[in-house]
Amino acid sequence: MNLGENNITPGCSNLLVTSSSASLNLNPNQEIKAAYLYWAGSGFGDFDVKLNSETITPQRTFSNVASSTGLSYFSAFAEVTDQVIATGNGTYTLSDFSITQTLLNITGYCNNRTNFAGWAMVIIHKDLNLPLNQINVYDGLQSIPTALNITLNSLNVIDNNDAQIGFIAWEGDSNLAINETLRINGNILSNPPLNPANNAFNGTNSITNSATLFNMDLDVYNIQNNINIGDNTALIQLTSGQDVVLINVVVTKLNSQLPDATIAIETVNQSCNSKNYIVDYTVSNLNSTNPLAAGTPIAIYANGILVGQTQTQNVIPIDGSENGQISIILPDAITIDFVLTFVVDDNGTGTGIVLEIAENNNDDIQSLSQWFSPDFNELQDLFTCNEGFNVGTFNFSDYANLVLANATDNFIGFYETLADATNNTNPISNTTNYNTTAPKELFIRIENDNCFNITSFNLRTKNCAPTIYNYVSANTDGFNDTFFIDGLRNVFVNFELEIYNRWGRLIWKGNNNTYDWDGTIAIGPTISSSLAPKGTYFYLLNLNDVDYPNPLVGWLYFTK
Repeated sequence: MNLGENNITPGCSNLLVTSSSASLNLNPNQEIKAAYLYWAGSGFGDFDVKLNSETITPQRTFSNVASSTGLSYFSAFAEVTDQVIATGNGTYTLSDFSITQTLLNITGYCNNRTNFAGWAMVIIHKDLNLPLNQINVYDGLQSIPTALNITLNSLNVIDNNDAQIGFIAWEGDSNLAINETLRINGNILSNPPLNPANNAFNGTNSITNSATLFNMDLDVYNIQNNINIGDNTALIQLTSGQDVVLINVVVTKLNSQLPDATIAIETVNQSCNSKNYIVDYTVSNLNSTNPLAAGTPIAIYANGILVGQTQTQNVIPIDGSENGQISIILPDAITIDFVLTFVVDDNGTGTGIVLEIAENNNDDIQSLSQWFSPDFNELQDLFTCNEGFNVGTFNFSDYANLVLANATDNFIGFYETLADATNNTNPISNTTNYNTTAPKELFIRIENDNCFNITSFNLRTKNCAPTIYNYVSANTDGFNDTFFIDGLRNVFVNFELEIYNRWGRLIWKGNNNTYDWDGTIAIGPTISSSLAPKGTYFYLLNLNDVDYPNPLVGWLYFTK
């Protein structure tokens, strides 16, 4: 975006524009795989720009302070692959990019003639007519002088035909050519007449053959005679004896055939109260230039502890993948939360055995928690009065809250069988007036986010004291015709009842097998089965129950 070269145009008279355009022209058979936008300039940064009127937010930013001037410079990166694929060939305009305030407020940039701003896009494309190549992109922001060394690792050079290196650099001046060199493996590169050996950073663009890029270099060099077949590394060296040069991006293209193993944890199958986990995973060989060999080791760690090992089963082709499954058991030292890590190309000691394009993308991590069934409060057996033959009516609705030990757990239901509670079927709907024969066990199901638990309690009956109605009118009107005692028959099955007149003479005796006393005199000198005279009588009721050792004694009134 400079309108002239800093070293030629004094001060800041080469005013910067706030937008500029460039054209993309790919052949129809060239498929865009990635597009990386970089913009840079003097100062601390303008990170609010637009590409073809679309606002761009940087994913990464870089900064550098030149040691010779103490001035700051910036660069930003944004991946714009989707936008470029959607737009395709045509004109791309970066706009709303200004460092004017920086230049006005800090005079050092203009006085030192290091004022610049500009942008570039690195586009990686696929062409089936080309041989397999490994593309390495190195970015950042590093100033020169005096020297900058970059070591390319993880290479496996098969042949060196059409090997290339390219870079984006800022603030280079064509009139300053003091020890400005680009070397690979110690050999100085040149591309005359555009890029002489002693002036690597001279404001040129070897893609468009422009010599007036003004304080920006976008140059590509052939390096096929400077790298050897079988090389595993390459050394790039950049020097500048005087001019402040900032290296932003270095791109290499080498016929280096290597796999690139990555791994992804797909699903983790776990059970409640179990340290056994079954994990599905995928090993891929994407963005590679060579198949991944069978038998590539895989190590599994939980909180850094080795808990499992396996290996790939088949040769994984370029852009291919393989699915696998492994069962692991957590050590007892891991109680609740843990980090599960899968690492491909790891023999269990943190060491890989496969030379790859990238050695820092071999793992996948998931944070997990063990699942435990919810705790519950032990419930007391529930008692109610025996209504006869151990039948009782129960209200256990409050047990739904009493059973929960944790407020975050959920009560699910009451059930008559363990199978129903386990399967969550046939819950009991009537919990306030539940009539049944006791004793009977009922089951409760509670749940948390992942697990359930089942507990139970018993319904029991007890023999409650009977209710005695002490008025008898033997007139056969259907009301109080007999001496009725509520809660006696079929409850106290061994009871004995005796009726006495006011003089203490026994006149009637009965039990669970006899009729209720209806005023008949059944014992004594009086004619049998005759009705007793109207008046007050007394009863003695032996319940013959351990809870009621003493007889119940009272009076009753009889009338005809």
